[in-house]
Amino acid sequence: MSGFYDLASLAKPLVTAPLALAFLDLDADRRWALGFHDRDTPLTVRQLLSHQSGLPPWRPFTGEPLAAQLRQPVPDHPLLRPATPGLATYSDLNYRLLAELVEAETRVPFRRLAAASGLSPAPWSEAPIGLPDAPDAEAWRLATDRPLPPRDPGLPQDANARAGMPGHAGFGTTAPQLEAALARWVAAGWPDRMAVATAEGEQGTRWGLGLQVLFGGNGRFGQLLSKLPPGLGLRVVAEAAREIPEPAPAVTQEPGPPSGWWFHLGYTGPALFYRPEDRSCIALLLHRAAPDGAMLDADALRARRWAALHRFVGQCGG
Repeated sequence: MSGFYDLASLAKPLVTAPLALAFLDLDADRRWALGFHDRDTPLTVRQLLSHQSGLPPWRPFTGEPLAAQLRQPVPDHPLLRPATPGLATYSDLNYRLLAELVEAETRVPFRRLAAASGLSPAPWSEAPIGLPDAPDAEAWRLATDRPLPPRDPGLPQDANARAGMPGHAGFGTTAPQLEAALARWVAAGWPDRMAVATAEGEQGTRWGLGLQVLFGGNGRFGQLLSKLPPGLGLRVVAEAAREIPEPAPAVTQEPGPPSGWWFHLGYTGPALFYRPEDRSCIALLLHRAAPDGAMLDADALRARRWAALHRFVGQCGG
């Protein structure tokens, strides 16, 4: 099994958010700089980091200016839908724009700046386990006539990242490499700056500036992690096996109180958890491939994450 993992959207908190926090004014109005000349309200870095910009979840990365692209009609698709009015809507586009702003502010290519993370930008010499095309490939074909970027074992599964869209994906790692990168990330104080309640989001989520609150309640990851003792430190849990575990416990409809942990998930399987109280950090490195090579659905992936966390918590005496 491959020991190299496509981090997918974990690039957001580990690469892009630190660069934005380091180089950008959080509250300056960036409408004009980003080409949103017909937008009636300010567009700020704080909004982009916390998914409050009002941008839809996704558009294909074709190289067109995003503001112009958003004026084009698109068919119905979950990734192409509008943002939910008044609620933070998770969007890859926010981090696309953050990467553009960082490059404009520093006049340094995003890829070069991202090298400070210690993670590996694509294309990769060691490929992670491959996955079939995801819904973003379907949405790509609906939203543009431009050809879907070709698959390559050294490129991310994400269609936008394959096309070169910076800011939201395109980084991979081994377990030792991630452990070193996380040690620098925590020591620099980036997750403490991200774990600041900022916005109410869709489906009861609550976003900070790059991480979201992990709630407790039956069947929720916060329920498991709340059992962990203080002073845990930094742990990377790498699971190379692809067997499908038993289903995870059913999730209660209403979340419990905040667990004290913040988190982010990657579409390809990995997950990141951080507890500001004692600066404990846990990363899961998982592959989203089933034994037959198919892509796990959301429930099966949740079961794999639950099994890995449950085993880890037990090993820590929780």
